[in-house]
Amino acid sequence: MNDKQLLRYSRHILLPQIEYEGQNKLVQGHVLVVGAGGLGSPAALYLAASGVGTLTICDFDVVDLTNLQRQVLHTTASIGLNKALSAQKTLLALNPEITVNTMCERATEVETHALVANADVVLDCSDNFATRYLLNKLCVALKKPLVSGAGLGFEGQITVYDMRAQTSPCYHCLFPDNGEDTDLRCATNGVFAPLVGIIGATQAAEALKLLMGVGEHLQGRLLLLDALGMEWRTIRLKKDPACLVCGYQT
Repeated sequence: MNDKQLLRYSRHILLPQIEYEGQNKLVQGHVLVVGAGGLGSPAALYLAASGVGTLTICDFDVVDLTNLQRQVLHTTASIGLNKALSAQKTLLALNPEITVNTMCERATEVETHALVANADVVLDCSDNFATRYLLNKLCVALKKPLVSGAGLGFEGQITVYDMRAQTSPCYHCLFPDNGEDTDLRCATNGVFAPLVGIIGATQAAEALKLLMGVGEHLQGRLLLLDALGMEWRTIRLKKDPACLVCGYQT
């Protein structure tokens, strides 16, 4: 790290759990953020501010006026722009010390495989099951930690699937793919603006801990947030031996 970075990240470096070594891991780290909407916005902002050296932002959608109620990466001036490019502009303005790569088109499975392979941690900030199942499958195959978040209405959830551990469950263990398209999207169902901020910021916190190897992350625990009553619940998760994606092979 240079002198400017040491000053910028000094409040991290002062923490005994992080210090120079931990911050340097962030500077050398690479996080893939899939989705630059309600969840990806706060997640990417905190990752950039914290000094993660390389961020890759994937989103083929464009900024719409209805997004601005919660997608804090974007401004009114961004309306009509691709979300990944809008995110890149905001993140580099926040922290010019980092590199921000973009994927502005709908990625194929081969392209997504390459994106996951190049990342240290993957954040699923998407809003559809097809993307979630694909990211899960690739993270299982490539043994990459996956930080999964979701939010709709006043209810949110977050967990970590760390596929470097043989005992870790995967997304398919929790939500088996039955072939039905039951996507619930903010565009048609509504979402409480701060809800996705809370979940997205928590995704960033989990990614930072994974990069640095500090603290205890959410592998095996699903956190559920009821923002209307402001109550958190924890559900313990176990690997499904019969899971078609990560199940034990005989």
